[in-house]
Amino acid sequence: MSLFADVNWPRASKWLAGETLGKPAGRLAVIGAPVALGSVTPGRCDLAPAAIRKALERFSTYDLESRLDVRALRVEDRGDLGVAALPPEQAFEPVRDAVAAALTQAEAVVLLGGDNSITLPGVHGMGDLKRCGLLTLDAHFDLRSIRNGLTNGNPVRALLRDGLPGSNIVQIGIQSFANSEAYAQVARVNGIEVIPASRVYAGGMGYVVEQALFHLEKAVDRIYVDLDLDVLDRSYAPACPGSRPGGLAPHHIRQAARVCGAHPKVRVMDLVEIDPERDIASCTVLAAAACLLEFSAGVLKRFS
Repeated sequence: MSLFADVNWPRASKWLAGETLGKPAGRLAVIGAPVALGSVTPGRCDLAPAAIRKALERFSTYDLESRLDVRALRVEDRGDLGVAALPPEQAFEPVRDAVAAALTQAEAVVLLGGDNSITLPGVHGMGDLKRCGLLTLDAHFDLRSIRNGLTNGNPVRALLRDGLPGSNIVQIGIQSFANSEAYAQVARVNGIEVIPASRVYAGGMGYVVEQALFHLEKAVDRIYVDLDLDVLDRSYAPACPGSRPGGLAPHHIRQAARVCGAHPKVRVMDLVEIDPERDIASCTVLAAAACLLEFSAGVLKRFS
């Protein structure tokens, strides 16, 4: 059965397909990066970009909070990169180059993963790592050893190896009993700022993200936001193998995406670690689609 058609209820899926309101205020690029062969837990993260696009049918384009319509922002869906059958090392150059190319024509880019290994080439796509910042929303450090190659468990470790200063990294939502002391020590030694989930509960996500961006903007020219959906509580993210009880709620990550989108130095956000085959009532995929829209509303506010 087709969705009910209502000319007064524009669907976000039509916006992603190119529908705009008059002369666009700015530009956003969306790129699918369906890398899945680097996952520590095997799954079908390669299906997520299509699932997120499909979920946009369930959302309108009107942002009640700002009274703006995201159709005032021109979005270019650049489709999916041909990386689904590639290991992360081979997917590195296609993802990096796609991000770099998109940034020449858009204020911001959203990467639809795929597993978390795409964060490595995504950050590289912004240019000189010494001038880049990384903000992660994740239950995990992603600082596992890189001796056996790139996986979804070690992109941050690989970025440190490649020259991203640890002081340019802030990690929000890290959970107890989902990480090890050894990798916590790696974070400490490298000067990574770690904000556990408990501090989000206590201080509020808006304040925590604003402070993180303030910390980063003083040192960098460009900021990358890695939004791993397993930062959510397990009840909200059954499609994420790494999600655990005690994580964040959808309103937390939606607010984070909006605040990040509004910051002029945030150039790229990824949405990763969703296996649609494990989802229940599409709740994880819908949360990701909502974050895409919140980020877009934030980007639009840069021009208002």
